[in-house]
Amino acid sequence: MIAENEDHAIQLANDCPYGLGSTVVSKDLERGERVARQLEAGMSFVNRPTTPFAQLPFGGVKGSGYGREQSEYGFGAFMNIRTVYVAKH
Repeated sequence: MIAENEDHAIQLANDCPYGLGSTVVSKDLERGERVARQLEAGMSFVNRPTTPFAQLPFGGVKGSGYGREQSEYGFGAFMNIRTVYVAKH
């Protein structure tokens, strides 16, 4: 696909039922970050392929799932929170 401009490129990227990861390539890092923040993806990288790192949250949006694993944000994905309430008379 060929985008007419930056806004059109963002629209094309977001017009997808999936959203695991995205990569923006730009010589202008501020522009790359601005575009990446507008993409509907669980992970967005600027000038680097989408790469899982253990210290970064991993996960998608839309049809790519929900929630995160890895890093401090992933701990909840593997926990089963329970409530035990004891009423004292």
